[in-house]
Amino acid sequence: MTRLPESLRTVPRVDAAQWERLGAATRWAIAARAAVLPMTLLSGIAGGLLALAHPDFDPSLWAIAMLGLLAAHATNNLLNDYIDSARGVDRGDYERTRYATHVLQDGLLGRAAMRRYIALTAVVALGAGAALLWLRGGQVAALMLAGGVLVLFYTWPLKYVGLGEPAVWLAWGPLMIAGTQYVATGEWSAAAVAFGAVFGLGPTLVLFGKHIDKLAADGARGIRTLPVLLGERRARAAARGLIVLLYAGTIVLVAGPWFTAPLLLVFASAPAALRLAAVFRSARPAVAPVGEQPRLWPLWFAPQAFAFNRRFGSLLLAGVLMHLALAAVGLSGG
Repeated sequence: MTRLPESLRTVPRVDAAQWERLGAATRWAIAARAAVLPMTLLSGIAGGLLALAHPDFDPSLWAIAMLGLLAAHATNNLLNDYIDSARGVDRGDYERTRYATHVLQDGLLGRAAMRRYIALTAVVALGAGAALLWLRGGQVAALMLAGGVLVLFYTWPLKYVGLGEPAVWLAWGPLMIAGTQYVATGEWSAAAVAFGAVFGLGPTLVLFGKHIDKLAADGARGIRTLPVLLGERRARAAARGLIVLLYAGTIVLVAGPWFTAPLLLVFASAPAALRLAAVFRSARPAVAPVGEQPRLWPLWFAPQAFAFNRRFGSLLLAGVLMHLALAAVGLSGG
């Protein structure tokens, strides 16, 4: 039987009978695709780490920001399924209905119940934002507005006109990381913006992989994601370029005035990067290879990009921790 820990690691496939036996938290986690929230968790942690050495760092404000970011991401996932279902996208053999449970299309939730899920999750996100606005003030309202626009309009129209990928880079990179750093300290940091510009490439790579997986189906439905606009071969080349940019961007960070050599710890993930680049050199297999993750099929590029991004991001954050530790004892120029 599916339990909450499993639904936080993957998006399980459940039928109506299994759904009825699940607790409320597990149902929400499946509906909101909580298994992908670690991308937001890593970005929020990055913002917190960059704020850590600031004399005015407020851990309680950082914690509230983390809650708000995770709730906003979950709200976006719920809205994405709700809107795409209402527009007739998530039907038939579309990839979203095949790789995991879709609570609307599988008849596990009605539209009214789904709206309640969206409302409850959005209330948490807005409540966290309101608390930060009250406690921090300043430019929190602008951050909330920017985040709200991306949450509400990612599924439509941004995703439909090739702006979904840039929106994800902006949200999971400079906006989340520099915004969290600002909320936790009360000051903007050019270092956080630069770090976010590099870090945001990882979630963008994951989305690129997912949209390549769905390229044919999206094109047929008039969803003009960047991979649809580029074409399958050039989109795979662009994904390989994003992998290169992650490492090149890290070198630029170290060469700049804010960060030092410990960030180069990310190169421990280079073998995984080479394997992922090799995967992107070929088209998606027509059928699931034996031994691959059957629950996620027909997604092929996205799960592998997600695993790589989690490894790269974790190493980059470990490098930041080492950088801060060395700076604290006077052994770093950062």
